[in-house]
Amino acid sequence: MSKEGKGIEIGRLKELIRARSAAGANLGYAERRKAMDGNAEQFPVPAGVEVSKADLGGVGAEWNIPSGAETAPVILYFHGGGYVQGSSVSHRHLTSRLATAAKARVLSVDYALAPEAPFPAAVEDALSAYRWLIASGVEPQAIAFGGDSAGGGLTVATLIAARDKGLPMPAAAVAISPWTDLTCETETYTTRADADPMIDQAGIKSIAAAYLNGADARDPLASPNFGDLTGLPPMLIHVGSDEVLLGDAIALHQRARACGVAAEIEEWDGMIHVWHAFYQMLPQGERAIERLGDYLSARWKAIRKE
Repeated sequence: MSKEGKGIEIGRLKELIRARSAAGANLGYAERRKAMDGNAEQFPVPAGVEVSKADLGGVGAEWNIPSGAETAPVILYFHGGGYVQGSSVSHRHLTSRLATAAKARVLSVDYALAPEAPFPAAVEDALSAYRWLIASGVEPQAIAFGGDSAGGGLTVATLIAARDKGLPMPAAAVAISPWTDLTCETETYTTRADADPMIDQAGIKSIAAAYLNGADARDPLASPNFGDLTGLPPMLIHVGSDEVLLGDAIALHQRARACGVAAEIEEWDGMIHVWHAFYQMLPQGERAIERLGDYLSARWKAIRKE
C-alpha cells in the first residue's frame, strides 16, 4: 500500500485496503508473510525508539524502547495476522508508537505461526514469553499485555492460561480489534460485510481452520469469548464500528464484565480493523494509540499509589 499524506479520509483508506486485500487473496502463506513484513519499509519507526532483537528462551521477540524508558514498565505485545502471518517486524511501527504513547518498553513476541505450528502453539509461546519476562526481574504489576486482531485474542487467551497455571496477573491489558471467537459466526460478519474492506467470513474461516487444525473452535484458549475470565486484570478493548469483528469485541466485553473483570470497550465510529496501524496516515489512528497509552499509564500510576 502506498503511503499517503497524514489526514487521509477513511473512505480513501478503505479503497486502498480493499485493493490490497483483493490482490493478496490468492497468495500462499510465505508470500503473505513477506508482504506483511514489508510494512517495516513503508512505515518508519518513530524517532528516538531503539529496536533490538531478543531471545526469550527459544521464543523470538523484539524490544522497542523509547529514549529514557530503559527501566520503564513493559507492554508484552502479540501481533495480529490470523495466527498465520505477521511478526514483530510487520508491527514495528505500531508497537514503537504504542511504546512512546505509554512511556513504556514494548516486547513484541514472535510466537510460532500456523499451519506449521497450529493451536495451541501460539498460546504456549506467549505464556513462555510472560514467564521469561517475570524471570528477568520485571514485576507483574509493571507489565501489561497488548495485541491486535488474532494477537488481541491471544492476549486474553494468554491471561487465561497464565491464571490457570497460577501465575500472577499483569497490571492491565489492551485489545485492538480482537479476534476472540474462532467459530466466526457473529452477526456482524453479515451486518458489517460491506463496510469492512479487510476481512470476509469465508476467508477468516479458512484461516481459523488452519490454526485450529481440528481443535474445537470453542476452546477458551482459541476463543476466549467462551471461557471463564474470572480473575483477569482490567482491560480496554478498541473496535471499529465498520469491522466484522465488532461482534467479537462486544461479546468479549460482555463476557469479561459478567466474570467480574473491570473491562471497558470503546467503539470508534467509522473505523476499520486495527485502524491504529495506519496512524501515520489516519488521524484517528494516532488518537487511538494515544488513548491506549493514557489508559496504561494511568493504570500503572494507580498501582504505584496503592
